[in-house]
Amino acid sequence: MVAAGSDPLAPWLQRQLGVALRHRSAVAGGCIHSAWRLELDDGSLLFAKTARASALPLLEAEADGLAALALAAEGCGLLLPQPRVLGRSGDQTVLVLDWLDLERAASPRGWERLGRGLARLHRRSLERPCAERDRCDGAFGWPRDNVIGSTPQANGWLPDWGAFFRRRRLEPQLALLAGKGVRLRGGDALLEQVEGWLAAHRPDAVLVHGDLWSGNAALTACGRGALFDPAVHRADREVDLAMAQLFGGFPGSFLEGYGQEWPLPQGHGARVRLYNLYHLLNHANLFGGGYIGQAQSTLDALLSQPPVA
Repeated sequence: MVAAGSDPLAPWLQRQLGVALRHRSAVAGGCIHSAWRLELDDGSLLFAKTARASALPLLEAEADGLAALALAAEGCGLLLPQPRVLGRSGDQTVLVLDWLDLERAASPRGWERLGRGLARLHRRSLERPCAERDRCDGAFGWPRDNVIGSTPQANGWLPDWGAFFRRRRLEPQLALLAGKGVRLRGGDALLEQVEGWLAAHRPDAVLVHGDLWSGNAALTACGRGALFDPAVHRADREVDLAMAQLFGGFPGSFLEGYGQEWPLPQGHGARVRLYNLYHLLNHANLFGGGYIGQAQSTLDALLSQPPVA
């Protein structure tokens, strides 16, 4: 715990928030930032991320994504922590968000409601733009590039989903690996076939969370589902549902709730492995090690059993 009197961030936070900081306590955070619980003199709580000054674009992208998701989620029963302050203080970038009181013992019913809420968010995002320059016209992408973890994520608009997934998702990750001296067997062959595999699949371009593993969603003490740490863009809604089955996955009641609210189309199961290859490639780039082998195994499986419904 850092007392306000000895906290170098306290004066800056007070200027930005208009309320004095009582103390700052470290909480579990991510790989590229430190995370803090802020208690203010008026008794309110906030959440803060601090990172090096050069990380400002990463936290700007996070704030942008949270604001877009919140707009799409109005009336959907979900909580999205909203940005309160974003800026630089000395050699640090600081993002202050709403505090979420997360529930440790989550119920299946709560996860079902979260799944329903995500389905409503996806569907509602089709009705209107969710950010400035969001096209909302059936194209895939986003008005700005952002990050997936700490890896740059290109989001330039494309009208065709298969072309987008190849050119904006798989190609950059494979190229990044190749630049590190790691060339996956069959990578070029896979890229040549991706658009054909997806040619008959015509998904809506919904607003997706984009990085929806179990560490980026939770239930709150009030029983509502919460989403955070997004990598938003307009994509096939199945990418969120696919990642929800990766890295341990969400409880089955989450997927059941989603399907009850907005059933998935025929053949969705065949695309899970393809969509999750993107995240395995990203983890191979970020962490190396066993993720390289997982990405190679997934690539081999896709080539031997193409994901065509």
